[in-house]
Amino acid sequence: MAVPKRKHSHARKMKRRSNVWKLNTPALAVCPTCGEYKAPHKVCKNCGQYNGRQVIAVEAE
Repeated sequence: MAVPKRKHSHARKMKRRSNVWKLNTPALAVCPTCGEYKAPHKVCKNCGQYNGRQVIAVEAE
């Protein structure tokens, strides 16, 4: 079994892990009907519309 001969330095370890912690922000689009933020290419949870059509019946509060 392969075993490293020497310990990796802290700088080398952190250089390797440097891009692991970065998270992408979720893409958000504004719903043209109600103005709420929603995921692109998904039905709006607030008004239930997608691409100008009523897809989900949403109860009025």
